[in-house]
Amino acid sequence: MARPAHVPAWLPLLVLLLAAGGATAQTCLTATFTNGRTFLKCNALPVLGASLHWTYHAENGTADIAFRAPSSTTGWVAWGINPTALRMAGSNVFVASQDASGAVSVLTTVLESISPTLTNGSLSFAVPVPASAEYSAGAYTIYATVALPSNSTSHNTVWQAGPSNGGAIQPHNPSGQNVLSMQNLDFLSGTGSAASNSRLHRRNLHGVLNAVGWGILIPLGAMIARYLRVFEAADPAWFYLHITCQISGYALGVGGWGLGLKLGSESTGLTYNPHRNIGIAIFSLATAQVFALFMRPNPKHKYRVYWNVYHHSIGYSVILLAIINIFKGLNILKPATGWKTGYIVIIAILAGVALVLEAITWAIVLRRRKRNQSSGYGNGTNGTGLQL
Repeated sequence: MARPAHVPAWLPLLVLLLAAGGATAQTCLTATFTNGRTFLKCNALPVLGASLHWTYHAENGTADIAFRAPSSTTGWVAWGINPTALRMAGSNVFVASQDASGAVSVLTTVLESISPTLTNGSLSFAVPVPASAEYSAGAYTIYATVALPSNSTSHNTVWQAGPSNGGAIQPHNPSGQNVLSMQNLDFLSGTGSAASNSRLHRRNLHGVLNAVGWGILIPLGAMIARYLRVFEAADPAWFYLHITCQISGYALGVGGWGLGLKLGSESTGLTYNPHRNIGIAIFSLATAQVFALFMRPNPKHKYRVYWNVYHHSIGYSVILLAIINIFKGLNILKPATGWKTGYIVIIAILAGVALVLEAITWAIVLRRRKRNQSSGYGNGTNGTGLQL
């Protein structure tokens, strides 16, 4: 009996991937619609589980559209065309939702900004057949016939989904898939080019830079200064480690802060004021802390005690504000659960280590102070006490 040929380990995975891709395409191609409607082309859109079905009529430049997207009965979905740019603001859209009685209706409106008034009105292109919508099997379907603008077949298309409250349309999630729901589509060939996710990458980079800079390196540098200086063998290494952590943290934090300002300037009408204001406060305090290093008095100078109070107060304020703002940023970005959990674990580890070192170093300081008193040296810490 012949032995079976060896099957590569990656082959089953490849089969599963092909099957999954085929299933998605099959769902798009085999979708059915009420009243015997049929469409020649379809496109399984890359986000929000939506699909677009259409028939293009070259003789008059119109397209019969069916847009389908999953939603609860208390949600809404929308599809539209932006004649000028690949973005939401400026788009001409059809919005389907239900009122309190369950009746489905379609709103046609132009999104004048990312916080639109959603006033029902005419679009900038003709709609020869009034739009309609239906809700079935956990999804809305919007039907419309549109005259494609500028007698062109290639257009910027957008789609969206969000919640409603008592029939009133509420804002959608400002992150994740909801900021990627746009693509340029050629209604003649059926090819689409999805929106670049570079903005999402920059938002993530903004979060990582701030979390590592303000939220990890700065607290770590403070811990090094507070605890390692107690150990005589660590002098002066603790100072250089402290400065390295603080400068590195400041550099990364400023980079993340600057990127955040850039992202904010690109989001006209959408401002996370608490997150933004705390970020500006962190940058201002940290910058003041950096300049304070150039005015540091000699350890024996009479004003050194006041400088220490200033230095420690600003430093701890930056750390506290940074941790608060990082969690605000995580709530805005809404990344995978692991990111938030990971940062919580890091902060918990730093806090645990700090508690242990606090007990150890206080024991060392008290024992050293007792020894100095018995030797007649007085109560001064002489640079070896807990000052940070």
